[in-house]
Amino acid sequence: MRTLFSPILFCLSFGLSAQLGTQTDRIAVDQFGYRTGDEKIAVISDPQVGYNAAENYASGPSLELREWGSNALVVSAAASPWNGGQQHEQSGDVVWWFDFSTATTAGSYYVHDPANNTRSHRFEIDDCVYADVLTTALRAFYYQRCGTDKPAAYAGAGWSDPALCHVGTDQDLNCRLVTNPLPANERDLHGCWHDAGDHNKYVNWTYGVLSDLLLAYWENPGVWGDDSGIPESGNGIPDLLDEVKYELDWLLRMRLPDGSVIGKVAVTTSSSGSISPPSVDVNVRRHSGPSTSATYSTAAVCALASIQFEAVGQTTYAQTLRDAAIASYDWAAANPNVFSTNAGLVNPDPELGTYDTDMRHLSAALYLYATTGNTGYRTYFDAHYTDAHLLQWSYAYPFEAADQDMLLYYANCAAPTPAVLDAIQDAYASSLSANNADNLPAYTDATDAYGAYLATNNYTWGSNTTKGHQANMFNTMNTYGLDGANAANYEKAAAGFVHYFHGVNPNNTVYLTNMGAFGAERSVNSIYHGWFTDGSALWDEAGVSTYGPAPGFVPGGPNPTYDWDACCPNNCGSVQNNALCIAESIEPPKNQPAQKSWKDFNTNWPINSWTVTEIGIYTQAAYVRMLSSFYAPGCLNTGINAPSAARALELRMHPNPAQDLLIIDHLGGTSDPVRLEVLDVRGQVVLIAPVRAGRAGSSLDISALPEGPYVIRASYQDGGSVSARFVKIC
Repeated sequence: MRTLFSPILFCLSFGLSAQLGTQTDRIAVDQFGYRTGDEKIAVISDPQVGYNAAENYASGPSLELREWGSNALVVSAAASPWNGGQQHEQSGDVVWWFDFSTATTAGSYYVHDPANNTRSHRFEIDDCVYADVLTTALRAFYYQRCGTDKPAAYAGAGWSDPALCHVGTDQDLNCRLVTNPLPANERDLHGCWHDAGDHNKYVNWTYGVLSDLLLAYWENPGVWGDDSGIPESGNGIPDLLDEVKYELDWLLRMRLPDGSVIGKVAVTTSSSGSISPPSVDVNVRRHSGPSTSATYSTAAVCALASIQFEAVGQTTYAQTLRDAAIASYDWAAANPNVFSTNAGLVNPDPELGTYDTDMRHLSAALYLYATTGNTGYRTYFDAHYTDAHLLQWSYAYPFEAADQDMLLYYANCAAPTPAVLDAIQDAYASSLSANNADNLPAYTDATDAYGAYLATNNYTWGSNTTKGHQANMFNTMNTYGLDGANAANYEKAAAGFVHYFHGVNPNNTVYLTNMGAFGAERSVNSIYHGWFTDGSALWDEAGVSTYGPAPGFVPGGPNPTYDWDACCPNNCGSVQNNALCIAESIEPPKNQPAQKSWKDFNTNWPINSWTVTEIGIYTQAAYVRMLSSFYAPGCLNTGINAPSAARALELRMHPNPAQDLLIIDHLGGTSDPVRLEVLDVRGQVVLIAPVRAGRAGSSLDISALPEGPYVIRASYQDGGSVSARFVKIC
């Protein structure tokens, strides 16, 4: 029998080694952590301008990296003033950097400022530190699926929606043409991902999303597992491609028999408010007509996808995609000026202008050449590639990332025309290495106090999408070997964006939702989303509502163009809306430096929080692609591991923190766990508890454990397991 010490002695002894100092938001770190060999810089801030300007802080002359738990000193070094002590314009902060890159041993750590007796959030150093984060971010697409149920076995009990959404009368199974809603114009258009916080679906806006996800697989095929806990897990196909297929299947349904593609499925009237969960939405839905741009967009992504599905042995599906791409390309080429109307449909018009339609044409030709080898497509591409802004402007632009990725993909085609390929690669490499206004810096540190530079004018609605694209542009330099002498610098530049998303920003916030169980002490609590809506007792706000939003969603991000609705002039002074406006503090995000133009809120009209916190599948895809470049193949199966359908995808426990007894609910599975283990911060098993069959939950005596953070792992008879964090207190 294992002998345990008295819990009183444990608590007394642990009290001597409790973490030093009080946690402060003035020390920003990647709250998940860093890979062992990466540059590691904590950012210490003294706010001068913005909502937190009164929170003055002066960094101590020397900072420390200490082990979490033991408090062992690992690194002690002087804090370096950023840019000679100058104020950082985009944050309004004066900043110091503490470089602890020499720490390469896996473990849990924190940064301590002995002069102020303050500390950072806890974080890990480990080569697999982003494993669970990447899996969780990918799973966000599952919650966006339209036309399918989301049972607890896959969604987790907290975010299940067991009924199918948008398959009722006059919805997606019998969707009619908005301009002529007769039975003859009725089509089955179920499926797809909801585009953002609403329930509408757009073909043209899937182009960049699918480009990012398919290229994420092509760039790093070894990092994608088959065990992320979606219904297709365990089918022998990487879950990333399974998720992509869900969207592609919808695009195939949007194709008409002649190869043309319908542009949009949406509601016909504005709803009175958010509809939660999606399965209760009974609004009438209609589809638009086909358009040239939607048809080229579909041809492009189907052609690219055929390459990736061919690579995993899905030859029949790859051929289906290839045939669809060819037929759609032919229709669009023969019908160059067909535009679908948005009349009668609510929400944005996704129709493209001439330039963007031309780029979808070019993209379809390029990817069709790559998948078929038909030189006719190459002839078109060679004749028109100079129409792209990359060649006309001579610099790469983060708002046109998918088009630039397409141009660069020419290098993967059989027999690319050498002069054309050279021109594309030279233009791209010259831009990323020459520090133009948008790419500054390619790999210089001093341009952004928080290490993830984006030009101030590029902080707009959806800045996190742009941030993700900028990181992927740096990674792309290494993908194609365009500047080998500076490869490490490009990787370092991209890593700065990873850390920005994970808390190294002036708001000390991880820009993903509800990630407390994955190590983030301050993640996003609420987002603008029809399901996780303002006022919902279940899903409104993490830490307040029963569950909060599902984990892993990336919000739009800081937006200095934010404003409340024009109906409320003079700081919401109109009589009819005054009470609502007063109830919301809207500075921030209004009247802030660019990077502080952020607020964790989800209030509807007239506060219009969607311009800051609404999620989008494009934002999610850019982040997933970025993070996958920092995730090694050897890290597979370190997080959610669920080889069969009889699995649990969520553990919930209470109380947390806990003192003596931890109550564990086994949620989301069709079987009970057979073993519970508690692991310390080093991954060592410190407590084992068998579970009696037939019980819906378990209680665990943790009174003999020393104070601190732990992971509890539930293992199942089929070999699956799921983990969650808890904190023991004395």
